[in-house]
Amino acid sequence: MTVDSDAHRVGRLSRPLIGPFTGRHVLGLVATLAAVAVILAVLTAPIARPSTSPLPVPGEDFVAIGPPVEGLRVGDIAPELSGLVDGQPVGLTDLDGRPITLESLRGKVVWIDFWASWCPPCQAETPVLREVHETHKDQDFAIVAISVQETSPDDVRAYAETYGLEYTIGFDASSAVFHTYRAYGLPTQLFLDRDGVIRQVIRGPLTVLDVERILAPLLAATGG
Repeated sequence: MTVDSDAHRVGRLSRPLIGPFTGRHVLGLVATLAAVAVILAVLTAPIARPSTSPLPVPGEDFVAIGPPVEGLRVGDIAPELSGLVDGQPVGLTDLDGRPITLESLRGKVVWIDFWASWCPPCQAETPVLREVHETHKDQDFAIVAISVQETSPDDVRAYAETYGLEYTIGFDASSAVFHTYRAYGLPTQLFLDRDGVIRQVIRGPLTVLDVERILAPLLAATGG
């Protein structure tokens, strides 16, 4: 049976080595020097810089960009696509600076989608919006995709051109409309009936099948 050799080594070192120093003296000295070395290493180590690693990757389905708030509810009348900036009213515009209003869309079923070109679940949902638009563009239906927290309209325009997006895209430069709708993450989606009443509020991306199920009764209904 093999016995751990440490005891044997200690036994051998207990005999005198050089001059008056025994093995125990040597072991004690080595331990002391090791402790001093550790302390010096800690004291002389450079102070770590603040972390420059990227922020945590957002969740797959919903990117929160603010604290959770109670949003608009089903049955509410959708507010106009505007808000306040420094106390002044600001309306939503498209990528060319033209105003977008719900008043001009009254009588249509409207899908409002708060999104951003940098938002992963929004990117994943882009083909859904494009397909639904192609399917229903000749009906009384409109998509208003409201981009938020973007650097410039040109960035959003480049994204739209890359993916062949022909539905209406609004540029919410100050997030005024985003706050009016009490949204706090992306994508946030609302479906309005022909009278501007909110019939669905959804946080997170949708499939084509999801959207078609929502739209079917809304498109079939007549306005009040």
